[in-house]
Amino acid sequence: MDMLALLVRAKERGASDLHISVNSPPVFRIHGELIPEGEPLAPKDTEEMARTLMTDAQWDAFLAAGEIDFSYSLHGVSRYRVNVFRQRGSVSIAARVIPNRVPQFAELGLPDVVLSFTEKPHGLVLVTGPTGSGKSTTLAALIEHINQTQRKHIITLEDPIEYLHHHRMSIVDQREIGQDTRGFGPALRAALRQDPDVILVGEMRDLETIQTAITAAETGHLVLATLHTSDAVQTVDRIIDVFPAAQQPQVRLQMASVLQGVVTQRLYRRQDGNGRVAAVEVLVNTPAVANLIRTEKTHQIRSMMQTGRSFGMQTMEMHLRELISRGVLPASVLTEYMAHHVAATS
Repeated sequence: MDMLALLVRAKERGASDLHISVNSPPVFRIHGELIPEGEPLAPKDTEEMARTLMTDAQWDAFLAAGEIDFSYSLHGVSRYRVNVFRQRGSVSIAARVIPNRVPQFAELGLPDVVLSFTEKPHGLVLVTGPTGSGKSTTLAALIEHINQTQRKHIITLEDPIEYLHHHRMSIVDQREIGQDTRGFGPALRAALRQDPDVILVGEMRDLETIQTAITAAETGHLVLATLHTSDAVQTVDRIIDVFPAAQQPQVRLQMASVLQGVVTQRLYRRQDGNGRVAAVEVLVNTPAVANLIRTEKTHQIRSMMQTGRSFGMQTMEMHLRELISRGVLPASVLTEYMAHHVAATS
């Protein structure tokens, strides 16, 4: 089976992802649902399909590590974020379809307060949520807004590069982990010596990266980054808890000072079946929120978010209720979210 034809098919069908595995037909994820198409694949099929997408160097790296991330461009069609991995001795592929055009912020349906974070001269802005929740798309839209409206030097650190930004009012330098630099930590340290105004960190995975991101935000840079956390309060706690206990009081002081806001998002299938919509939780670091972070009372932040509409704050529950009242989402979404959220936080 032709891998390139499947990538074209994924784009044509409006799929977000394409999955290739042995003993399964190719599977497209469309509006969050997995839809198989075609005949089951043999081990030699999936290996040949993976080999089609890789350079010799990438293939050697895959054979050595058993997995590899890279971006792939199909001229005139789309770009793809590809992960190839071994499972039960055979080769599997997961390919994410990346639109050729960077979306405008207005197309995403996100609250205006999220866009206002791009006007901050410095600080830390976190976009969080589970895999496939649209974090990369939101960050790309924010970076492109800065690119189109401000004269800045923007450095992005990505694994791999997804959306391509062209120089407009800003200069945008995009670095890919594994190709242009060894890792997020070293790349972020180097970025501080490259005269940036804005730094995008594709993922804050470890203490070194988190610590350097906080330092960058403290020293006059606007840092946008992602975490795989499920709500705003958990995000703040996760960052603090990464550090040894002896350092945590100092980190609380730093976070209270540098944090601008947290945006947590999830994608849900629309009630009319016409695509998906983002439900969003927003935490804005007001002086009152900063005091809660500083004094180790982050458990009180949620109640402040519930009453913080005037600052642009909202909980996920509040936004889900709004989307349901407008007929965008079915009521069952809120029931499922609350059951999952209570279980996750209890």
